[in-house]
Parts: sequence; structure tokens; C-alpha cells
Amino acid sequence: MHREPEDRIEQTVEIPATPGDVYRALTDPAQHTAFTGMKAEGEPRVGGSFSAFNGYISAKYLELEPGRRIVQEWRTNPVRGARGWPENTPPSILEITLEPTGQGTKLTLLQRDVPPKDRNEYDAGWRKNYWEPLKKYFAKR
Repeated sequence: MHREPEDRIEQTVEIPATPGDVYRALTDPAQHTAFTGMKAEGEPRVGGSFSAFNGYISAKYLELEPGRRIVQEWRTNPVRGARGWPENTPPSILEITLEPTGQGTKLTLLQRDVPPKDRNEYDAGWRKNYWEPLKKYFAKR
């Protein structure tokens, strides 16, 4: 029986939009704010910072390939009662790859170095707070 490592999250989802549109929605603060309903800020360039969900998520862009790939150093912060990333724990590495399909885009997320005790919470959070709203955002366009 194959088990995923406890410190990583892997997800694949189909998004009804082109890879370029999905890339822009994930990296452009105005579009990110529009699909999540929570404030995002940042500068989509290598070395640029990014924050989302009113400061709950903070990241730094490590690699960017427009329409194809996003790599960030990623962590959460304690905001409005939400528990943040454990103290003295290095950030995770988040990689999102985008591939065109007949119906839109195959988005694959790989998040490494996730605190094992928080893995299930973050795994569910990606689905609920990102993929479901992103699908709805593009379905309305």
C-alpha cells in the first residue's frame, strides 16, 4: 500500500480556463482577491513577495514560468484567531504546474515540508479555499 509522506500535499484538479488565465488568477493580486473574496497583495516576479487571505498566507516567489509554473516559499501567519505556521519551522516549498487539457487546465499542486500535524488542515484548505472558488470564478466568466 502506497502512503504519501506526512510532510507533503499533492493535489490535481481540472480548472475550466486556459493555463495563462489560471496563472494570472493565482499571481495577480486583483484577480486573486476577486476569486477568493479575501485581500491579496504582491508582486509576481522572482524574489517578489505575496500575501493572501488578509495576511494569513505569506510567500516569496522563487520561480515563475508564466502560464506553466509557480514556485513559492510559503507559510501562514496567526490572523484573527487562526493558528499560523509553527514557530521555528522553515516555510514550505509550494509548486503549482499548469498543463493545457481539452477542457481547460490540469493544475497540479505539490507542497513540501508541511508540518505533519497540520497537513490534513492545509490539504482540505487548498480544496475549499482555492480550487472550488477558482472553478466558480471561471465558470462565471
